[in-house]
Amino acid sequence: MSISILLALSILPVILLMVFIYRQDKYQKEPIKSLAKAFIGGMIAIPLDLMIVRLLGMVYQSNTIFYTAFLQAGLPEELSKFIIFMVFIWRDKNFDEYMDGIVYASFIGLGFACVENIMYVFTAEAEAAGMGVSTSISRGLLSVPAHFLFGVVMGYFMSLAKFEKEHRLLNLLLGLGFAALAHGLFDWLLMFMEYLNSGISTIIYLAFLFLDLRLWKLGLKYIRQHQELTQQQATNEEDNIAQSDIDSMTINNPDEYKHIDWNAGDQS
Repeated sequence: MSISILLALSILPVILLMVFIYRQDKYQKEPIKSLAKAFIGGMIAIPLDLMIVRLLGMVYQSNTIFYTAFLQAGLPEELSKFIIFMVFIWRDKNFDEYMDGIVYASFIGLGFACVENIMYVFTAEAEAAGMGVSTSISRGLLSVPAHFLFGVVMGYFMSLAKFEKEHRLLNLLLGLGFAALAHGLFDWLLMFMEYLNSGISTIIYLAFLFLDLRLWKLGLKYIRQHQELTQQQATNEEDNIAQSDIDSMTINNPDEYKHIDWNAGDQS
């Protein structure tokens, strides 16, 4: 299999999900430069993740599936994305709507997934001819969308933290915690299936599919909720601007409204 085809298969699901979430930002599209910053930040999160894994390994190590899924994947990967969000996006002037948190966190997650996917696909192809294609298909259907959904979950709470200041710390912790928990559970179910007999493995697989569907349902729900909150923000801003204009006109010209015939058109 040629390198260009494998690369295209690795990147295609990332592009499709970026287009999808970009289209969900209906009211004020984010500038490409800020989206690029988030996506590149997700790529930078890869070495940051490796550093966090190494630091955790210096404190505690284990060969259990739980340790691998939660403390070598779920927590360090989501923590690295969280740090990138706080450094690159939190103070960005374009992060000014509820929907923006989901968009930027999703782009960070997809930047991470893009690099990770390429690494897995080409490693599989190097180990066995033809395995790169099957790996790209399975990861395109499962792992890449998972990183996207973890980003949606994190971004949902990051926006709440940004615009609802009274619960800022709680929402920041919830964003990191829920994303790490979902990621760890996702990986744990996948890994656990490999160590079980066929009967129990089928049950775990069904549990995994249930979790995956629930993540999609939750992610789409969070997107709809922040679309509605963004619309309310836009409406409130328009009302405030309109009222400001009225106040300005009244101050500059106190007689502006005194001669309006409020009964014009009244047929009574």
